[in-house]
Amino acid sequence: MKYADLHVHTACSDGTYTPAQLVREGVARKISALAIVDHDTTEALTEALAEAEGTDLEIIPGIELTAQHEYQEIHLLGYFLDYRNQELLEKLKLVQLNRIQRVYKIVENLEGLGVKLNPEAVFSISGKATVGRMHIARALVKEGLVGSTAEAFRRYIGDKSPAYVLGFRLSVPEAIKLIQAAGGVAVLAHPYMLYNDALIAEFAGYGLEGIEVYYPEHSQAMVNFYLDLAKKLNLLITGGTDFHGSVKPQIKLGMIKIPLELVEKLRLAKK
Repeated sequence: MKYADLHVHTACSDGTYTPAQLVREGVARKISALAIVDHDTTEALTEALAEAEGTDLEIIPGIELTAQHEYQEIHLLGYFLDYRNQELLEKLKLVQLNRIQRVYKIVENLEGLGVKLNPEAVFSISGKATVGRMHIARALVKEGLVGSTAEAFRRYIGDKSPAYVLGFRLSVPEAIKLIQAAGGVAVLAHPYMLYNDALIAEFAGYGLEGIEVYYPEHSQAMVNFYLDLAKKLNLLITGGTDFHGSVKPQIKLGMIKIPLELVEKLRLAKK
């Protein structure tokens, strides 16, 4: 069976595999297509595409773009985009700067909770990668302040946890337009995290083209619901593992198998 995994991350954001390692793992698992959708960066794509040359693995250029809707963080996946698009790259510089500032704010909130973490402990883990909450979680584990990254998110830095900071600069319409201006297809990531499915129709009104139906945290009832909603709103269907490597050991590359016909529908929708 030929299949794809349309949601994977590398060490260029908050995954642990280098782009080349991810490609080799995809080849070893006989996956036909991988969409690399690092958070707010396309840095992995040049290396990944070069590594995939001469193999049977297709690398789909993508991104997971962070936006804000009212008081909620929204993740939008962009597929088949021009990862060298200058407008996109300029906007990403601003988002990445925002992420650095966010680390300091979260660390400040942690200190207010009695949890002392040096920001440099976070940046030493992230290195040149786009820094995010997973790096903060890993720093908290490394410093012995929590027992696991899951505990870090649950107790401190998850969306509804006390040290969480929002403050992203892109609105949902802006993020959708940015993806589309770079020739990509805009898809809502892990819709269960909205906690308000009515927003999906609103986002479709802004030009959203698809929703991530197949996802590790989606129950079969959720999958059925989102399949039906996609049909009603005329949205494309995608899915993937949200693979991050060793920081999420329970998630294996390709464990959610996306039929290639869904990949072809995405390709046909490309701007």
